[in-house]
Amino acid sequence: MKIEREYYPNPINSEGIEVPSGLEDLIELLAKNAHDVWARNRLKDGWSWGPERCDKNKFHPCLIEYNDLPENEKNYDRDMAIETIKVVIALGFRLEKID
Repeated sequence: MKIEREYYPNPINSEGIEVPSGLEDLIELLAKNAHDVWARNRLKDGWSWGPERCDKNKFHPCLIEYNDLPENEKNYDRDMAIETIKVVIALGFRLEKID
């Protein structure tokens, strides 16, 4: 029996927030980390690399190093990193690198 429920995503509004320049390295590090967290969780759940995604056999073609991902997959992770930075700023926090 399938339970129907409505879901209305309500993310924090980051519209109009600009990511400050100079954060390109941070965006790339966050994107790589997001991929690594995703991959670690998949591997822990018994998934392995496969040329095509197969949920039944738990194969996924993106279980590879971040640098080896196709650009469209890297862009997904980058977009998530950028959105995270924008939300941090929207919530009134400031990003500052400590040397």
